[in-house]
Amino acid sequence: MFYVFGLICLTIFSYANASFPYYGTKIGSLKRLHHGVSGDVYAVDSRTIFVKKFNYDGDAPAAYFYVGSSNKPSNEGGYRLRDERGGTASLTRRYRNKDITLTLPEGKTLKDIKWFSVWCDEFAVNFGDVSIPSNLDFPRPQKINGLNGVHGVKSDNIVIVDAQTLLVPNFSYDGEAPDAKFWVGQGERPTPNGLRIPDENGKENPLRRYDRKTIVLTLPDDLTIFDIGHFGVWCEAFTVDFGHVLISKNLNVPPSLKMLGISPQSKLNCEVLYDDLAFEVRWAVAGESIVVQLVAKLDNNEYMSFGISPDKDRSVMIGSDVVVAWVDQESGKGYAQDYYLEDKSQCSGKRGSCPDINILENSNSIRLLNAAMVNGYSIVTYQRSLNATDKLDLPISITRPEAVVWAIGPLNERKETSFHTHYTKRTHYVDFGRQPTWNCPMPEGSKSTDHEVDESIEKDDDSQDQVYQAGTKPPTEDPKPEEEYYEGHAEALQGNKRRQDYDSNQKLSQQRPVPTPKPVANEIGAWDIPAIQCFEPEDGVFYAQMGPTGGKHGYSAITGHVGWGISWYINGLLIPEIHVVRGKTYTFVVEGGNNPDIPAKYHPFYITDDPVGGYEHKREEEKKDIRIFAGVHRSRSGQITPTGVGRLCNWTPDVDGPPADDYQSFGAYQRTLTLKCDPGEPGVITWKPDRNTPDTVYYHCFTHRYLGWKIHVHDSCDDSRYTGSENHAVRVPIPEDNSAEPSIRHETKMESALPRPSRKAY
Repeated sequence: MFYVFGLICLTIFSYANASFPYYGTKIGSLKRLHHGVSGDVYAVDSRTIFVKKFNYDGDAPAAYFYVGSSNKPSNEGGYRLRDERGGTASLTRRYRNKDITLTLPEGKTLKDIKWFSVWCDEFAVNFGDVSIPSNLDFPRPQKINGLNGVHGVKSDNIVIVDAQTLLVPNFSYDGEAPDAKFWVGQGERPTPNGLRIPDENGKENPLRRYDRKTIVLTLPDDLTIFDIGHFGVWCEAFTVDFGHVLISKNLNVPPSLKMLGISPQSKLNCEVLYDDLAFEVRWAVAGESIVVQLVAKLDNNEYMSFGISPDKDRSVMIGSDVVVAWVDQESGKGYAQDYYLEDKSQCSGKRGSCPDINILENSNSIRLLNAAMVNGYSIVTYQRSLNATDKLDLPISITRPEAVVWAIGPLNERKETSFHTHYTKRTHYVDFGRQPTWNCPMPEGSKSTDHEVDESIEKDDDSQDQVYQAGTKPPTEDPKPEEEYYEGHAEALQGNKRRQDYDSNQKLSQQRPVPTPKPVANEIGAWDIPAIQCFEPEDGVFYAQMGPTGGKHGYSAITGHVGWGISWYINGLLIPEIHVVRGKTYTFVVEGGNNPDIPAKYHPFYITDDPVGGYEHKREEEKKDIRIFAGVHRSRSGQITPTGVGRLCNWTPDVDGPPADDYQSFGAYQRTLTLKCDPGEPGVITWKPDRNTPDTVYYHCFTHRYLGWKIHVHDSCDDSRYTGSENHAVRVPIPEDNSAEPSIRHETKMESALPRPSRKAY
């Protein structure tokens, strides 16, 4: 009942990486016939083909990927495949040593086909093909024995889903031991030299009690099932084996998505519908159906609705086909109902905004999969057909964007919709068939899931072959994401999946926060962060680094917006307001990370008139109204790329110290922070505000929203309002047991010469 997707910790022994690269069972190499077609073809599982280093010149008018059961390649009786992006158009672009993953048509497996080809429909020409043997032993999930040991450790037969993913059905453990961990190692029996494996929530804390819970575990980093000989539960503090199973060396299982170069979070789509209530729609197309997840911060007895407009070019409520969903906050029970909106009135008999079943018997086309309340967020997941299954339904296109409608409002006494309080006020399009893209806030440190933020999406158990098509993560019964990712977890900013030394006794913290809405008016009391005045620093050099948001006294209290766990620190200060003067050149030494493959380590710095930030993930119509003043380069074609990138430096709190909320001043909290930098060079951008620069602009992260704050631009620096004493008093009440301390500006000394400043983009 799942969509499933799949640190090496350095210990006394090390694991070999001989299993990498692994792409499945090799079928053969494409014959080189025309247009430079070449590549090695692998069977990933029964319905998935992987082509390593695919080449094609892109010059043919109507080339497609085809498979077929005839004796030789032909479009007659053949089946056209979607491309690696899920598109249906012909292959007009050029491929050069590109790794691509393709899925067979619904209902077809590698047993049903004899060849794979790049075929030109217009001229009926085979550009290159490979034969598929009838006796091909393609990879598939494998069952091994279940757990059975002490402390109630027990499970049904474990399924090795792929080379890095284990599904443990009906797992039980009494939770009484002090330091039990999921454990793997070489050889037939557990030893202290093994590796602890993060639990189903990505954490390495001692295991809690489990009562017949089905869980999915992912082997870290490059570790695979081929590198280990056993899996089980081990008490690390007392070196006791609570129960383990052997893992055969000859398992023919699929490679993981990671081994194919596919980022798990890239397989799930997400769009923000209404930012103030964190209303998001997430989806994954699977065959002829679509799985949709709605997430919002709702009051009790409120609904959220989302659906298809009857007008393909405009968001029109009347005549739309929507799903109305909510979670009863007292019982925790969730609901998803198929609605037809005949008009804007409440449902009366069969007229108005009514559930389909009120109008037509047996017309509910929605299947509720999962519902949960997580940290005050209503999360409802449902499935429906892409096609219209009755006259009240509208089909969902995956070949062109659809105009959609949404609303939030109260339920009436019959648990039906009342008039909405928030709704679609302009035309909103969703491209359901696009290459999966996450256009929602990405909590730091999540590779999914973030993210893994789709943890309540479920699916029938009869299609493990669609593991690679949907790419979503299985549900957890009691997800408990943290309110804020960073606070109290100094190691979190180093990424969720990285190498650690066991002797360091450091814990990996992987949180799964759901997106949060704009907060209500601040009632906590913000720290007093001294502004950087227009006369300082004298050389006009600012050091931009990352650090924690500061809990309830920090980012959210200062800005009125919820931060995502980390924020910009300028010269050691948490999001200070900066005052600058027109005509003076300023230099920003940027140390926000330069690894675009790891969101937690990639925060390009830029200056803009947009108060939100996160330019990269904005819609095209939003980008048109935004100006960027520094930190990007615009190519002749109009492509914008960030230039404010450099090594990652984090102001890191003491993991053993009190939380940020306990400090009454930023100065006191600041003295607990330690600056830790990755190897490498900082980035440098320069900026000279001029008469066209607005009075207020913002420094932000190019890839994430709400990490920065304001820059005030002045004509001169002689205005007394902007000249102040260097002694910045702290005006927060001080309890007897905790004295406030003034904040200190820091200037980082770089280990090497600065790189050449990036040129202005525009």
